[in-house]
Amino acid sequence: MRIIPLLFFILLVFFTTDFSAQEKIWFDANWNVTTKEKAVYYRPISRDKSKKQWVIDYYISGKKVKEVYYVSGKPNGKYSEFYNSGELKTTGKFEEGLKDGIWKTYYKNGKIKEKGRYKKGEKVGVWKIYYKNN
Repeated sequence: MRIIPLLFFILLVFFTTDFSAQEKIWFDANWNVTTKEKAVYYRPISRDKSKKQWVIDYYISGKKVKEVYYVSGKPNGKYSEFYNSGELKTTGKFEEGLKDGIWKTYYKNGKIKEKGRYKKGEKVGVWKIYYKNN
């Protein structure tokens, strides 16, 4: 009877160690791959090898910095980026690795800073820039 709780404890330790030891890719301030000691951001390495992956990058603090789907190695779909304090910084959409559609950038107070359209990765049309105090 004493062996069951012991076995349960050993399995619990094994699984928690496995999850906390998840491998990461480390990035510097310019998003170049670097060492953990020089890193500003990191990305957990996914074991999912499917064509479509939800990728979330983090600040060293553990807070989310950006999230986007990747399809066949290129960003594709809704994109969100966040300030280190957690507020939304940028929203937009990627189409086959290129910015496409309406993109918005926000101040930390949540008010819109900039708004415009991309087409196949190029800025097009009128871009509006808003003052912080408006």
